[in-house]
Amino acid sequence: MFQLFTKKPRNLKDDVLSGLTAVLTLIPEAVAFTFVAGIDPMMGLYGSFFIGFITAAFGGRPAMISGAAGSMAVVTTAFIIMFGLEYLLAAVVLTGILQVLFGAFKMGKFIRLLPHPVMLGFVNGLAIVIGMAQFGQFKENTRVVYDEKHEIFTYAGDWMALTSAPMLTMIGLIVLTMAIVHFLPKFTKAVPAPLAAIAVCTMLVTFTPLESKLVREVVEGQRLSMTEKEIITDNFDVIKDATPHGKFTEVAHATAAARPTADQIKARWAEKEAEKVSKGEKDNADALDGSLKGVLPTLHIPEISWDMGDPDSRNALLTVLILAFILSSVGLIETLMTMSLIDEITETRGQGNRESVAQGAGNIVSGLFGGMCGCAMIGQSMICLNSGGRGRTSGIATAIFMLIFILFAPGLIEMIPVASLIGVMFMVVIATFEWSSLRLFGRIPKSEIFIIIVVSAVTVLLDLAVAVFIGIIIAALVYAWNSAKEISVKVSEESKEQKTYNIAGNVFFGSITSFKEKFDPSNDPKDVYIDFADAKVCDHSGIEAVHGLSERYKAVGKVLHLRHLSAECAMLLKKAGDIVEVNILEDPKYHVADDALA
Repeated sequence: MFQLFTKKPRNLKDDVLSGLTAVLTLIPEAVAFTFVAGIDPMMGLYGSFFIGFITAAFGGRPAMISGAAGSMAVVTTAFIIMFGLEYLLAAVVLTGILQVLFGAFKMGKFIRLLPHPVMLGFVNGLAIVIGMAQFGQFKENTRVVYDEKHEIFTYAGDWMALTSAPMLTMIGLIVLTMAIVHFLPKFTKAVPAPLAAIAVCTMLVTFTPLESKLVREVVEGQRLSMTEKEIITDNFDVIKDATPHGKFTEVAHATAAARPTADQIKARWAEKEAEKVSKGEKDNADALDGSLKGVLPTLHIPEISWDMGDPDSRNALLTVLILAFILSSVGLIETLMTMSLIDEITETRGQGNRESVAQGAGNIVSGLFGGMCGCAMIGQSMICLNSGGRGRTSGIATAIFMLIFILFAPGLIEMIPVASLIGVMFMVVIATFEWSSLRLFGRIPKSEIFIIIVVSAVTVLLDLAVAVFIGIIIAALVYAWNSAKEISVKVSEESKEQKTYNIAGNVFFGSITSFKEKFDPSNDPKDVYIDFADAKVCDHSGIEAVHGLSERYKAVGKVLHLRHLSAECAMLLKKAGDIVEVNILEDPKYHVADDALA
């Protein structure tokens, strides 16, 4: 819809400014995703710095921005409730180790197997997820409620009134931001349009009577809600064992409704800060407010129990392993697919294995320094590209600016109106969504349209990794079905003494039924020749089908001769005796997928 991306060479100024623009949207998004995961915002910011810097400096895709991602945060929510923060940090470290191994064994090449419809579904689904995530800022009166379906305490809020002053102001700032991002590049490209839009909206709210929700207010609200949820959860844990089974849900709702007082929330926050001081992990967050100011984090080895004799410890460690596998899969899939998208936009090629190792190293360091896990972020990467970023400097600048803001100038981020960031992200959604895919209806096979829709829907409703796996499975089944229909058998020569069949197509598990139905051992002459010059036996199922056919002919006293099979096929057909005519000069050479040759 909009021509947001331009092909241009690398430029240091553009890289630095694009990094500054990306970090302005990365910080609030990282904060928002920590709220989803149920952890303090500083964990998301520290994680974004470590992961972003390491992947930018050592990864395989310049101009790709990595940080604390929502796709990984949503996976950890229930885990944190069940096992706590220390086990989450252990899972983050193990996630990084698995990703390093993935890259070290050069498994990034498998991204090449990704069908294009799956890629379109991923991009469209992720664009929808990014867009939907912004609507949470249109709610107010956030409170803790009990989720009966998942049996956990979670958050709820009320939509702002459509005609209320805060809603109208927010909508106005969003529209202004989107207009600046769209029209400014037509007049000048000296300053990235998203950066200019954020600056204009910030000055409007700061120096005029306009009032709109700021990043500071969002962070403060998140900390209050998270602390409130901790108190309510602890209160319920005290009484739930003594609660009658039929009254469990009723008591849970009543506990959530009995909201703690402001003094109780402040007291709980003070307890947590005192515990950090005792561990030497002070982070400057004395007051329960919206400050994003922090200090350099210290090395922290996750404190978990290794007692395999304890069922609870054993269960926790197994869950850490499972969570790490899920997180590493989600992170690698989103990273490699984002890399493919950037490759297409910039007409260059990234290194998937190198990026996997760098991302794994970033997650290991993040976990050891108390940060959240992360991966490539498609929204911030698109902002970086749209702002002119092309080199490694853009990603490095994003990470360095992140650390500078945390340590020295958090107020510059805290004063930004959330509406301007929403406007920028909406433009990212517009630029990310593959609008051309809507024009494909009726022009490409229905199976590919189905894959696009399924992957997009599953990405929105369930999970990115599940969506991609489902898409690949559907694509593979469609390919197998179509290939199975393409096999043909024709008779080229026939007499009373002999008959020759010419095979065309692939003989594999999907086509063997059709293949076997083409022959008539009872009525064929004594000598039957099958020519595989235009065919390929692909797997063990194909080998067994050929062998079974030879047995059928042998059972009726006839001889089957096979021509133009590969050497591997001939070797695997050793049980069939001397039915294979070997011609070294003419026989093809190709590999067969079979364990006997592994």
